[in-house]
Amino acid sequence: MLEQLFGSRTRVKLLRVFLTNPGKSYFVRELTRKIGERINSVRRELDHLAGIELVVGEVKDQKKYYRINEHHILYPELKSLIIKSQLTLEKDLARNLRSIGQISLLVLTGIFTGVADVRTDLLIVGKVNRAKLKRLMNQFKKNFDHSIRYTVMSKKEYEYRNSLTDRFVFDILENKKVTVIDKLNKK
Repeated sequence: MLEQLFGSRTRVKLLRVFLTNPGKSYFVRELTRKIGERINSVRRELDHLAGIELVVGEVKDQKKYYRINEHHILYPELKSLIIKSQLTLEKDLARNLRSIGQISLLVLTGIFTGVADVRTDLLIVGKVNRAKLKRLMNQFKKNFDHSIRYTVMSKKEYEYRNSLTDRFVFDILENKKVTVIDKLNKK
């Protein structure tokens, strides 16, 4: 069974989509666009995953939709594995962000912490090369299966907005977050 799980790059991409969006159903062409693979490859891998009952297919409106089988015996472990691989990607992202400028504060929230109601996923305070930042975000977008919403502020703007208890900054700081760099609050 394990050979069937990790036999191809396409299968891993499909598993990442399904396991990070449990309960959501996808049709084949949607999955093809989402993971950037050929339709025949996606169909073949869906057949493999359905064969071991890890994904379930159902027909709605004359289209076949697939979703993860949350009752499969391997579901909890696979979900955990995907989350751990996501943490590795987050570390890579943080390491790459350090190289694009002088960052005083770097906070991960939103998709990185499972907080849905914040307006950004990444808060960067400092001076950064915006062209490099945009390229980096586009590169990591493929790995995270979502666009990464990011906000860049100067140190002066951040301190001003924080002193006013600005709602945007307050929501970030008061919700679940991962502080990667904090040179502002060091005494």
